[in-house]
Amino acid sequence: MSTAAIIPAAGLGLRLGGEAPKALREVGGESLLVHALRGLRAATAADLVCFVVAVPPGSEHVVRTLLDPYAGDSALHIVAGGAERTDSVRHALELVPAEGIDCVLVHDAARSFVPVAVIERVVDAVRAGAPAVVPAIPVTDTVKRVDARGQVVDTPDRSTLVAVQTPQGFEPGLLRRAHACGGAVTGATDDAMLCERLGVTVQTVEGSEDAFKVTRPRDLLLAEWILAERRSS
Repeated sequence: MSTAAIIPAAGLGLRLGGEAPKALREVGGESLLVHALRGLRAATAADLVCFVVAVPPGSEHVVRTLLDPYAGDSALHIVAGGAERTDSVRHALELVPAEGIDCVLVHDAARSFVPVAVIERVVDAVRAGAPAVVPAIPVTDTVKRVDARGQVVDTPDRSTLVAVQTPQGFEPGLLRRAHACGGAVTGATDDAMLCERLGVTVQTVEGSEDAFKVTRPRDLLLAEWILAERRSS
């Protein structure tokens, strides 16, 4: 069996600044989107046979020209994204083959430097029977829950808290059902949350600090450093 990867990359990335959409911002001379796709392809044990990339409407041709050299023998589909992340994933999911795929990954283009080992841990867990899998790292900051006035309500035990990353992996039928049942519901910040709303148990696997999300200008500096470290080794 094989894996398909959905990359929602339709966001403008206003917090990052610049004129180009976030996924097209460059690190080391190449876009975050190129780094993300190439990183997924490097996970050979995942057997990725299909990529579906959701992009800002009107940029489909530009992105296809950009990514074609990196897709290799995997099918590459480019689709216009929606207003929200869930809309983009739902549009992309329609192009994932209905047969021959036992795992669907949903991966943020902004997490361009996720290690191969993390990708393969996610896929392995799905293939071992977990219907929904997310990579996670421990929360090291003290976290406070506050009310609408900004006053602290309580302090959760951080030993029970993790920060989740991507790629998140799913049994294909579950992901389709999650989006059919809850894709239009507001407040879902990742696909695992849609599965949780169906009562499905989401499994965590070990993530990596290198799988951080490029959100603000300073994150580009960290991305440049990671890339330089990898190229030097």
